[in-house]
Amino acid sequence: MATIARPSDATDSRTWDGAHADLIEHLRTLIRIPSVNPPPADGDGELLAAQAVAAMLADAGIPSEIVEPTPGRGSVAARVRGDGTGGGPLLLLSHLDVVPAPPERWTHDPFGADVSDGYVWGRGAVDMKGMVAMEVGVLRRLAAEALAAGRDPADDPIPGLTRDILFVCSADEEAGGQAGAGWIVEHRPELLQASGALNECGGVSVDFASHRFYPIGVAEKGYVAYRIVVHGTWGHGSMPRADNAAVRAAAIVTRLTEPGPTRLVPAMARFFAAVADEIGGATGDLVRRIASPDGDESEAAIAAACIDEMYGRAVRALLRDTASPNVIKAGVKYNVIPGVAEIEVDCRTLPGTDEAAMTAELRRRIGEPLLAHCEIEPFLSAPAVEAPHDTDLYRILEATLRDHDRSGVPVPVLAPFATDAKHLARLGVPTYGFSPLRLETGERFLERFHGVDERVGLDALRFGLPVLYDVVRRYCG
Repeated sequence: MATIARPSDATDSRTWDGAHADLIEHLRTLIRIPSVNPPPADGDGELLAAQAVAAMLADAGIPSEIVEPTPGRGSVAARVRGDGTGGGPLLLLSHLDVVPAPPERWTHDPFGADVSDGYVWGRGAVDMKGMVAMEVGVLRRLAAEALAAGRDPADDPIPGLTRDILFVCSADEEAGGQAGAGWIVEHRPELLQASGALNECGGVSVDFASHRFYPIGVAEKGYVAYRIVVHGTWGHGSMPRADNAAVRAAAIVTRLTEPGPTRLVPAMARFFAAVADEIGGATGDLVRRIASPDGDESEAAIAAACIDEMYGRAVRALLRDTASPNVIKAGVKYNVIPGVAEIEVDCRTLPGTDEAAMTAELRRRIGEPLLAHCEIEPFLSAPAVEAPHDTDLYRILEATLRDHDRSGVPVPVLAPFATDAKHLARLGVPTYGFSPLRLETGERFLERFHGVDERVGLDALRFGLPVLYDVVRRYCG
């Protein structure tokens, strides 16, 4: 696609400064609403957050709708209109819920939304209220342009838009989305039906080997959560026995942590090839070797390339199906040998691995004779999803990043975790991870997802707002 002038350049810098200031205040407002998932018994944080977003839109003249399939679990949806000549809508997707944030280890109140040291601090700053505030900021800028042209953004086409823009900010994404995007797909699909969608987990800069890359999410892994019930024999703790259920569970956990074989899926093949070609030389050759089907060679290349351990964990996860035993329960009293134990395992599956294949892999890892003493039951699952990378929308994402950062290199990537793209796939909506941020070199961004002292940079958001605006204008204009 030929490079065209950046649409954001038509707006003066003072206006963008004001839009950035509004974005920060909107983000702080949302962080101060503890929309924690799972919510407390009397919690309505997601509904309060949805109402806050609706108020931000209404202030700009954009009407919205809140859906609440379960009391307190609110999602907000809106539409701004183009003239209808450009094709199907673009969907801006985000979520309102956040994971819990025990405050003991935080240096700032996780729901205080402090601005300090160039960051906005708080649970959801990264995942993903920062993106919510950016999307709201884009819609508000478009509405302001409509008002300046004498149009009503509630009903009239936005000047220059040929496609509609849908906005959905959902509840419950952090727990599978059944009370959010999943419910909307089943009961109100018209709120999500689009020609393409932008979502979290992509467009964030990564510095490696003196180059700056912008991975754009074109696929994400699936998941299967398992409950493994392990049987043993009850007894007195004074007389240890080998069939202690906790001991058997420990052996199973050890076997589950086996890395497993590597498998290169198309999205990651394109990623490694693009990174290697950009870097070139010996380091580029090491990047190609990371994609080796030989796990030992891949590990040796990761070490030789001096990849930061934070990114090393991500790379390893994107080369294989993974299993992480995260909950282990056993025992009733210190002196009672447990006769039963439970393990809950979070498995993330590459495109091409279904639930049956993942179950077979778990059984292989556990092996006999332990299999004879346990039952393996999946209790939550969703398949991997992929979007094509040869679309106008993807090309616009690439071109817009290059226009805003001439040194940056966009690359397609597979995300290791799940998003509400799982639900959009049921409607056939291709979804791209794109929440653009340019980070300072050395930022530990991946560790902030669900982590202590979650925060997002003021300058990163200042970069991202006009980038997202330009993508919307180009695709819908």
